[in-house]
Amino acid sequence: MTSEVARNHMNRIWESATTALLGRLNAEGFMGYWPSVAEDDNADPRDRGYAKWLVDAEKVVLSTTLAEAPWARTRVVNAPAADVVTNLKATGEGDILVNSSASIIKPLLAADLLDRLYLMVFPEIAGGGQRLFDDGLPATKWTLTHQQSGELGEIAMVYDRAR
Repeated sequence: MTSEVARNHMNRIWESATTALLGRLNAEGFMGYWPSVAEDDNADPRDRGYAKWLVDAEKVVLSTTLAEAPWARTRVVNAPAADVVTNLKATGEGDILVNSSASIIKPLLAADLLDRLYLMVFPEIAGGGQRLFDDGLPATKWTLTHQQSGELGEIAMVYDRAR
């Protein structure tokens, strides 16, 4: 669902990030879609902003099947997400963005390596898909730092890890 609140939330997500961490399936989907948005003068400026950021940002794709990256500014890594993020945090600058990839977010939650969660709740039941918050995660505390609701009943929330 695309709404003003969702677009604003998406814009908020990438503003301080320098690296995109993606699973292979998300990388294929994102890189198949967003580069054309970056070139589309008629696209919403917020969509173009994210698209240009994604095209220009360093991208790390976690994959056991890709041998090399088919996208510019991208490297493929076959390693656990927690190890990759620990290394990126030690050697890089700026924030690491994991966007819509439950297979990466879940192990990072389990290892307590996430500092911020950007969540969107839509008044719709998808009826399937992966759960983000599985049983067995360690107990953690989070502080709500931003919230916005929209006309469609959607709610954008930003939570920072309380340490």
